[in-house]
Amino acid sequence: MTRTFYRMLIEVEVLSEEPFEFGKLFDIHEQITTGSCSGLVRVVKRHRMSAKTAARALQRQGSDPEFFRLSSTGKDMEEQDA
Repeated sequence: MTRTFYRMLIEVEVLSEEPFEFGKLFDIHEQITTGSCSGLVRVVKRHRMSAKTAARALQRQGSDPEFFRLSSTGKDMEEQDA
């Protein structure tokens, strides 16, 4: 069975009276919802990916394709074990 993976690129805009120091996503959320900043979060891009593309995307992020049970070439490791 062929699995499908998904990629979403999110853009966060922060407006503040002082220079804003990026830390963690949680901190940004807190600052734009209850803190002293205004913010806008929007989806810039969303698409499906094949297993091969997902494996490459994981590697670009510094993650291991095994995170999604894939080999480095995008082969499903569960199917290889069967």
